[in-house]
Amino acid sequence: MSSPSYHDPFANYREITLRGMILGALITVVFTASNVYLGLKVGLTFASTIPAAVISMVILKFAKDSNILENNLVKTEASAAGTLSAVIFALPGLLMAGYWSGFPFWQTMLLCTAGGILGVIFTIPLRYAMVVNSDLPYPEGVAAAEILKVGCPDPNFEDTGGQQGSSGIKEILAGTCLAGVMSLCTNGLKIAADSASFWFKSGNAIFQAPIGFSFALLGAGYLVGIAGGIAILVGLTLTWAGIIPYLSSVNPTPEGTDMASYAMSLWKNNVRFIGAGTLAIAALWTLLTLFKPMIEGMKLSVAAFSGKGENAIHREDRNLSPRSMLIWLVIAIAGLVFSFREFVADASISSGIAWTLVIVCALITFIIGFLVAAACGYMAGLIGSSSSPISGIGIIATIIIALILLMIGEGSGIFADQGNRKFLLALTLFCGTSIIAAAAISNDNLQDLKTGYMLKATPWRQQAALIIGVIVGALVIAPVLQLLYESYGFPGAMPREGMDPSLAMNAPQATIMTTIATGIFSRNLQWDYIFTGMGIGAAAIILNIILQKTSKGRLMLPPLAIGMGIYLPPSVTPPLIIGAIIAWLTTRSIKKRGGNTDAALKGAERHGTLFAAGLIVGESMIGVILALIIVVSVSSGGSDSPLAIKLANWATAAEWLGLAAFLACVIVFAQRIMSGSRQK
Repeated sequence: MSSPSYHDPFANYREITLRGMILGALITVVFTASNVYLGLKVGLTFASTIPAAVISMVILKFAKDSNILENNLVKTEASAAGTLSAVIFALPGLLMAGYWSGFPFWQTMLLCTAGGILGVIFTIPLRYAMVVNSDLPYPEGVAAAEILKVGCPDPNFEDTGGQQGSSGIKEILAGTCLAGVMSLCTNGLKIAADSASFWFKSGNAIFQAPIGFSFALLGAGYLVGIAGGIAILVGLTLTWAGIIPYLSSVNPTPEGTDMASYAMSLWKNNVRFIGAGTLAIAALWTLLTLFKPMIEGMKLSVAAFSGKGENAIHREDRNLSPRSMLIWLVIAIAGLVFSFREFVADASISSGIAWTLVIVCALITFIIGFLVAAACGYMAGLIGSSSSPISGIGIIATIIIALILLMIGEGSGIFADQGNRKFLLALTLFCGTSIIAAAAISNDNLQDLKTGYMLKATPWRQQAALIIGVIVGALVIAPVLQLLYESYGFPGAMPREGMDPSLAMNAPQATIMTTIATGIFSRNLQWDYIFTGMGIGAAAIILNIILQKTSKGRLMLPPLAIGMGIYLPPSVTPPLIIGAIIAWLTTRSIKKRGGNTDAALKGAERHGTLFAAGLIVGESMIGVILALIIVVSVSSGGSDSPLAIKLANWATAAEWLGLAAFLACVIVFAQRIMSGSRQK
């Protein structure tokens, strides 16, 4: 029986409202379209959860009875836009492989919806293990919560009123303006570089010292903390001071090839597979360590809805009921089965083999989908949703699916018809799309649940809102994909003769996943890199266990973070590392200073968190605005860099300008943190 003294100050707050769901749906439509375009064009998508929170607050300010929890629900629904669009990492491969000639609406929509709903359902039992009973930083989830607290002041939160609320707004605005201006200069005006690299050789060995200038990633790094930052640094160093120099010394730079271009091609074509192998073994280990708390979480969830246990009446502990979860699970699986059945119906195979493939693909999606949901949720908790390597998880899933289907194909004799080899290749990508959808949504859902946990929101309402967002996003994806294909085409897949292939959407992730699946079915995939990555992952796990035991839990080196340091682009990780170092150095400085250390650390952490949140907001908002401008420009026949100021011989100056601005931000960031430690 629950304690009668428990009081819920948010019990009468309206969370799910019709206006909120309509607003969330509208934001989802716009963000999904923008993300699909950017993802296909340059291989990058923007995290939509924080921009959605800001837009929601601005619009709902006009509704006098709005509240912080309603804004949180709008943000939760709209966040599906930045995540479900990750299906573009695999789905265009069906056209590149020459199997599809377009994107059938109902088939595409149903597959994305089913995969997305699975992602929501899979993360529900993970909430207790990875949000409630976890110290994972969830940088974007924490940032979104702090933004909502400041933007929607509520007396039930100690840090949103009076002087603290005023200082909080100043910190967020300062970070937002600083990051917004920098993002406009780098990604819009193109007068400052977003990264720089120092390249040098020792013999034939190529080395790189990279640095990125993303202010948002700097803020995320602060929230990540020193353990995750050092682990990412280990992966980065291992790659660019070890693996790449070795590969380039064994295989010298070809005549007429720039050393930087050659080294980056080695990373893209070889080393990323090492990173994928490291991520795979580290993710598996993470799942094993989460198994016990996950089961405990499931028990608590059931107890809450059966009227048993301490959490039975607590609104903020209520997930979707087991009955609702079962209903949605059945709907998702039925959608998968129908999608797969429609897909295999066009193949020249017997009915028995067809149904075997349908059942196998549904089982693969369900089992692997759950495993990658947990892995992606953990990675989102560690470094944030926008930096979580969904494409790496997609590569791992693609390899597993292709191997299973290859065995079925050889065992059933369907390869006697060579056309069926292309069919199984296409089925691999189709099935992989559903897993990527589940992984992407789970990646985002746990971030949203962290925000909700900090705001005392109702979990089941958040989960319902995300399901709505999934459905709306899935409705948008197919027509947007079809429009972009008809307008520009994809590499090796042009809809009409005479189209300029240089204008085709690059779809880099879909290209590599198609290449991998093709390599497996043609038996020429380079497995040695994947196995090497698995070996590195195993060594990282052992090292982490030793560190934790010898230091009694004070030191750790997350294996997944090491894998991400290998897999992620070299310009992405340095700002994360520097942000983590800032957090460590400022904390150490405050402790050395003495006095009321606890109060100083609390003040510093608050200022640092709010300023970091502002950095993430500023870059995210400008990213959204630029995405919309680019879409309008390109769709009307204009440039994909419509705001760019073209300056002659400016490349080197742009790098120095970007570096100077980044260093200035580091100094300002540290000063803001330290000023917070001195406030009473």
